[in-house]
Amino acid sequence: MSVSITSSAQFEKILSSSSIVIVDFYADWCSPCKAIYPTYQSLAIKYTRPNKITFVKVNVETSPEISQRYGVTAMPTFMLFKSGSVTKTIRGADPRQLTNAVEAAVTQAGPAAPMYSSVGRTLGDSSRPKTTPASSFITLGWMDTIIRFFALYFITLFAIDSYGAGERSSFNVNTALKRSVHSSGIKPARTATLAGKKLGTIADLGGS
Repeated sequence: MSVSITSSAQFEKILSSSSIVIVDFYADWCSPCKAIYPTYQSLAIKYTRPNKITFVKVNVETSPEISQRYGVTAMPTFMLFKSGSVTKTIRGADPRQLTNAVEAAVTQAGPAAPMYSSVGRTLGDSSRPKTTPASSFITLGWMDTIIRFFALYFITLFAIDSYGAGERSSFNVNTALKRSVHSSGIKPARTATLAGKKLGTIADLGGS
């Protein structure tokens, strides 16, 4: 949308804060001004960017000091400013000429900044997303559990005394916990033990 100028101070502030400024100098009694206004307003709606591209309206009767400063003698008159300086002046209600001039100014202003910006990845990108300490800890925990499981499985599979071998194995979490408790000097709480039948040796089988 276009901005209605009410003072010279407001006009100067917009010129200093916006890269591109398109000004419509008009009068309420001007029929050509009214005829081209829909074109100007549609361009303003389409191309306005805060602090980048600004469309303003200056009534030559209520703000004569601005129109006199820039030598406006006919209505409508359109002026395009870039970095505070006039780059183009269009006199008369010519929709095609106005549209071409505005689109050229928009091109000079450059592309609009993206609304949302984030780090993305494309196909074939060799970069990998960074892993957090928590995710690394969870991964290592699962790997440790799997290694312990298979280690105990093979130890008990090939041992004659499978139960005892499993109990004494360094891969047994209970054994590791007992060693940790004993080394710290803390007396472990009494826990229930699993009752199981130990496999005898080959000599025991012969004796029976």
